[in-house]
Amino acid sequence: MKRALLLGGITLSLAGAVLFARRIPDRFDHPKHARLFPSCVSCHAGTTSPAALLPPATACATCHDGKEQRTVDWTPREGPRPSNLTFDHRVHPENTDCLSCHADEGAAWMQVRAATPTNCFACHGTRTEHLAQPDSTCLTCHVTLAQAPAAITIARVAAFPSPPSHAAANFGAGGGHGALAKEGTQSCATCHAQEFCTQCHLDPAATPTIAALAPDPRSLAIPVALTGPSTHQAADFERAHGRQARSSIGSCATCHAQPNCTACHVTLPKPAERLAATDPRPTWAAAGRHGPPANHDAADWESRHAGLASARPQNCATCHARSECLECHRPDAAQGLAGYHAAGFLVSHPAQAYGRQSSCADCHNTQSFCQDCHQQSGVVASSRLAGGFHDAKPAFALGHGQAARQSLESCVSCHAERDCMSCHAATRGRGFNPHGPGFNPERLKKKNPGMCAACHAAGSI
Repeated sequence: MKRALLLGGITLSLAGAVLFARRIPDRFDHPKHARLFPSCVSCHAGTTSPAALLPPATACATCHDGKEQRTVDWTPREGPRPSNLTFDHRVHPENTDCLSCHADEGAAWMQVRAATPTNCFACHGTRTEHLAQPDSTCLTCHVTLAQAPAAITIARVAAFPSPPSHAAANFGAGGGHGALAKEGTQSCATCHAQEFCTQCHLDPAATPTIAALAPDPRSLAIPVALTGPSTHQAADFERAHGRQARSSIGSCATCHAQPNCTACHVTLPKPAERLAATDPRPTWAAAGRHGPPANHDAADWESRHAGLASARPQNCATCHARSECLECHRPDAAQGLAGYHAAGFLVSHPAQAYGRQSSCADCHNTQSFCQDCHQQSGVVASSRLAGGFHDAKPAFALGHGQAARQSLESCVSCHAERDCMSCHAATRGRGFNPHGPGFNPERLKKKNPGMCAACHAAGSI
């Protein structure tokens, strides 16, 4: 009984092994059949199909009938071969020796392999290496990427070798690739499609060589390095790029969009308004802000920046907002931070406040801060017409009208409308006329009658 079970188990195991072996497709061993086939056409007979000349499965059954030889599990490949070659057996002479393409020179009979470009060049009268051929000759042997069969996978595209011309120093950002594309766009199409170009170019429709390419997302498998042109590598490029943008913003528009500018600039520069409003390229959008200018890395920059900021504040404003200055310069005795104003500013601050050379309200509450400081210093007026606050000039009232017209917001730090009405009201007070020479009351009344009512009582206009 045990012996019967053992034999049964061995039989089932052998049967399972046979079934497993049959599920693995057989591969034809050319050298093993060298003595049986004196000619390639014994199996690879001519055909009207452009596909490879593979024999049908029935050709193997002539010998592998299960009696003289074991049956084999082999079927010819279906569909297009995983190749982007334009080769067609039908257009080659019938007397062409198969081994001239499918075997190395001097190889033994049936020591065959897949055809290589070198074999093709030998027959066609050139000994130049495959990738050393002129870029304009690619379409002689290859179809475009968009025409290549689906069997050319993304992984295969990523492994495409680059011609020597692509290794030139100026090939990418230097513009060498653009000149080459103009010479033969369709040669570029062997490996590239529109999606590849739009990784850098924002205006593909404006570039004929890109517009001529067909779309194919497989082209994104080829890596691309996003580098700027030679002008961008100059040591002073960050300082000089504004001038270059103003003179040729159209060139900038090829690669840059408005977000590329606002990554550094607080407000969008005027020339950049001509750039695309959005940037769909994730690799560029993730680039973020650039580093600070070279002078910001100097050891004494913190002590020197005040003079440069005073001389050219517009330069600072391209990257910095005023709030960034106030983070350090807002007076804060508790933190011991340096003041915003230079030494001796207290003496000159009235002229700067009247001239609006800086905005006091950015840091100070002008209604309370100014009054508190002047009261503590004793620079106050004992009456409405007396001096004191106004640079201690007793006769300030004679010229206060010009000061008010120049900077009325400075007046309201201390004064309310009732202070003006005590002298300038039309129906009460001292009756001083606030209107200057050439004043046109009818025009102002039509424009804003409410302003007239502030001084003129109803019915007195």
